[in-house]
Amino acid sequence: MTLHGAHTGPSGEGGARIGAWSGLAGGGTAEILARSGPDWLVLDAQHGAYEGAAVAATLHDLAGIPVPVWVRLPDDSAAGIGRVLDAGAAGVIVPMVDTPQQAARIAAACRYPPAGVRSWGPTTALYGRSTPAADAANSRVLCAVMVETRSAVADVTAIAATPGVDMVFVGPFDLALSLGVGLDDLLADDADDSPLPSVVRACRAAGIRAGAFAGAVDRGGRLAGLGFTDVAVLTDAGLLASSAEAELARWRGGPTAPRRAAY
Repeated sequence: MTLHGAHTGPSGEGGARIGAWSGLAGGGTAEILARSGPDWLVLDAQHGAYEGAAVAATLHDLAGIPVPVWVRLPDDSAAGIGRVLDAGAAGVIVPMVDTPQQAARIAAACRYPPAGVRSWGPTTALYGRSTPAADAANSRVLCAVMVETRSAVADVTAIAATPGVDMVFVGPFDLALSLGVGLDDLLADDADDSPLPSVVRACRAAGIRAGAFAGAVDRGGRLAGLGFTDVAVLTDAGLLASSAEAELARWRGGPTAPRRAAY
C-alpha cells in the first residue's frame, strides 16, 4: 500500500525506509525532525511525553509537511485509535499485540464501515482543513501492530496475515525482556527460526511491511540487514543529548563524547 504523502521508495541502509521518533512533546522538536527528511515520523504517546492535546496540536502543526506522521499509542483502545486518526495521524502503531484476534480488532478500529468500525468525526474539519472520504481514508491509513512478547512471536505468521494489518512493528527492548535475552544477543541472532528473522519472513509472506525501533544508526543498520523495511533510527531525545555532550566535550578540549543511543 502507498501512504498519502509517503516516500514511495526505500531510502536507507539495506533499502529500509528511515523513521524518526519524537518523544519530546512541544518545543518544535517534531517539526524539526519532520523537516530533516525522514521517510516517516512517529509521535510517541506510550513512553514519550505526548498526551491527547499535545498529539492533536503537533499533528496540526505538521499538516503541511509531506511526511507521514504516525502515533504510537499507549494501548489498543478503539477510542484512542479513532481519536488520533481523527486529529490527522496517517497511521497508528499499537503496542503489545499478542494474537491475530487482537490485531483484527485494531485493524477494524482504523477503518470506517464496511471495512471496520471507526466512527466518523475527523477533528481536522474543525480547523477548516479538507478531510478525505471514508473509502479514501481507509485506503490511506497505516495500521501497525507491535510484536513484543514471546507469545506474539510464536503467533506472528497469523498476526501478519490478519486482514487490515499493514505492518508488524517490533519493539526489540520489550521483546528481549520477554525472551530473557540481552538486546545485543537478540539483534545478533540471524538464524532462520530466530525471533527477528521470523517476523521478517511472516511479513514477506503476508505482503506487508516489517518495522522496528532501533533508536540509533548502528542498531538500525543491523535491523535493515535482517530485512526490516522500516526502521526508526533516530530520536529527538537521543539527538539532543548526544549533540549537547559532543559540543560540550569539544568546547572543553576533551575527547568527543560517544554518540548516545537513547531510547
